[in-house]
Amino acid sequence: MADLVPMTAAGHAALKEKLRVMKTVERPKAIAQLAEARSHGDLSENAEYDAARDKAGFLEAQIADLESRMARARVIDTSKLSGTKVVFGATVTIEDDAGLKQVWTIVGDDESSLEDRKIGVSSPLARALMGKESGDDVEIRTPKGVRETSILKVEFK
Repeated sequence: MADLVPMTAAGHAALKEKLRVMKTVERPKAIAQLAEARSHGDLSENAEYDAARDKAGFLEAQIADLESRMARARVIDTSKLSGTKVVFGATVTIEDDAGLKQVWTIVGDDESSLEDRKIGVSSPLARALMGKESGDDVEIRTPKGVRETSILKVEFK
């Protein structure tokens, strides 16, 4: 079996709901569009049929991908985590070499959201922070180069 995918309970619930909507709302809609397009006659010259078939195929691929991620999910109850090291589920306050302070929570990749200040566990920032403690200096390799950052606080909410 492929590697397990870490995610929070909230992230797992959101993926489960997205999968439910795709299967119970989007799939029947795609099937109806395909049937409608098929009813227009000659399939060899039917652009509407080709588009509906492509859309249905894309939807089925998305459903298969979500089902795969759900099957590999390792749901982690972040409310039971504690300690001083940065691990999955930690909320980390950092300060870069320019004095900019930021607070990030490390979550599953499917849950990352810049607006909510959540970064995916496989992001360059999260990978650099993992295993470090408050007071540690960290080099973060980004596409724009290496950034120096200090960990000010590690907490679990």
